[in-house]
Amino acid sequence: MMNKFNLLLLFILNFLFFSCGSNNGNKKSDFSLKLDQNKSEFKLNQSLKASIVNTKNKNLDSVSFYIGDQYLKSSKNGDFNLDLQNVLLGNQRLKAIVYSEESPDTLTKNIKILNTEAPRVYTYEVINTYPHDVNAYTQGLEFHGDTLYESIGQYGKSKLRKVDLESGEVLKEIKLDDQYFAEGLTILGDKLYLLTWQEGEGFIYDLNTFEKTGTFGYNQSEEGWGLCNNGVKIFKSDGTEKIWILDPETLAEKSYIQPTTHKSVATKFNELEWVNGKIYANTYQFPSVAIINPKNGGIEALISFKGLKEQLGNTDSLDPNNDVLNGIAYNSNTDKLYVTGKKWDKIFEVKIVEK
Repeated sequence: MMNKFNLLLLFILNFLFFSCGSNNGNKKSDFSLKLDQNKSEFKLNQSLKASIVNTKNKNLDSVSFYIGDQYLKSSKNGDFNLDLQNVLLGNQRLKAIVYSEESPDTLTKNIKILNTEAPRVYTYEVINTYPHDVNAYTQGLEFHGDTLYESIGQYGKSKLRKVDLESGEVLKEIKLDDQYFAEGLTILGDKLYLLTWQEGEGFIYDLNTFEKTGTFGYNQSEEGWGLCNNGVKIFKSDGTEKIWILDPETLAEKSYIQPTTHKSVATKFNELEWVNGKIYANTYQFPSVAIINPKNGGIEALISFKGLKEQLGNTDSLDPNNDVLNGIAYNSNTDKLYVTGKKWDKIFEVKIVEK
């Protein structure tokens, strides 16, 4: 058994170790990061000017500038001037790592980068309608070939199903355990990925058999909303301003974009769909779909589906607050786009036209 002297010595060593670490971590920097005109909001393609304030005139070796983890450029004198072109939009952190005669200092400033132009505005034409189960609280909708796959939410009622578009017939279906609220889905290869809402995990199914073959955690995000993929990467919304980009092998949240207009950063994007190189995303409880640039998060266009709900045959039985537009499916074989909603009695084939 350890004697009192050894216990005392161990306590003193631990105290010194943690005290030294704390002092080093809280050391006040001799430098500060200053933005030109104290500006914190910028637009894509504008110039961002910053400088390092060196109050004690220490010798600077160089300064490296980043937005988040994206390296931008280095400076010898601490001055920084960059045209914001190939950068991510949204709420970002400008970071400067100062290399001087002492250990490197890391300085940060919160900035916001907005899109340059207002989103284009589109409306729609209904080309055709197809039957949809009025009990289906639609969360995810996606084609694989010409076959439609749908995830249905709500606790105790969540399902995954394979559907014939023309007839509305359910070709295959499984029910989730009652503790799960199903959310968005996407198909990559022979695997189907399904989110749950607040349960912190997603499920992986064999596309043909619907046999569950694995699960994945959400890591940094707390909720699951929508999923889509571009054949290589998987994109996931969580109700916040972030659309996460997942590693297709591990499903880990590796990075994210923030859907952003010329005025603000947007939130509450629910169902996602990959359409001709863009992300289509509906805003929960609004009859609209945003067209998002997956490279930087810019909202390039908005599709208004106002009036579509009034074309349903079961409007009297719908909850106006919850039974809303939700469900976007693009058939790449036919270049046709379809939308529906929670407990709607129709799936609409639509043509998008400029307003």
